[in-house]
Amino acid sequence: MENDDWIKDRVAYLKGVKARTEQQELLVLLADNPARTAQDSKKLSALVKAEKAAVRASKARQEVLNLLNAEKRAVKEEQRRARNHRLILQGVLIDLAGLEHRSRGELLGLLLAASTTEDPQRWASWKARGDALLAEKETQI
Repeated sequence: MENDDWIKDRVAYLKGVKARTEQQELLVLLADNPARTAQDSKKLSALVKAEKAAVRASKARQEVLNLLNAEKRAVKEEQRRARNHRLILQGVLIDLAGLEHRSRGELLGLLLAASTTEDPQRWASWKARGDALLAEKETQI
């Protein structure tokens, strides 16, 4: 009885599908034939088993895809959060340096000038001043 309901539901679904496999075609034909022979019933039973297995396999493939996509989404979300955190920290540095009133163009120009500086002493000097200010701010918190 339960199998009959599944067959009816599956045949109704398969009739709505544009491209059916040969097995699915035969399943529809045999299920719709009220005057089945014993051999036809045996074929129908085998086709039902195969179709149920195909449905289970399809569901399993979809579950795997969902898991993989969930992992990809989680990685992207973590990357987005890390990027946002980095950007916020960089913005805090602009505020600590007292440059928040400067335009974006001025700030970018300043950073471009610094990026072309090859003098290690200048970089060491900037680092020392920056580390000192950061240490001072840390003690205030």
